[in-house]
Amino acid sequence: MEQALLVIAAAIMMGLGAVGAAIGIGVLGGRFLEGAARQPELIPMLRTQFFIVMGLTDAVPMI
Repeated sequence: MEQALLVIAAAIMMGLGAVGAAIGIGVLGGRFLEGAARQPELIPMLRTQFFIVMGLTDAVPMI
């Protein structure tokens, strides 16, 4: 019984971490599109920063 509760708690913690990362990436993508719409000439720089930060945001729950 105690082992089962431990497994359930670990699964909930991992799931919440993944949900948090998904929300963060969604917000980041929205801000990227907003910035690209405002200043199209900065799209290459914004895209590079977007992918770097997206990778870091996605890697945190995996660690």
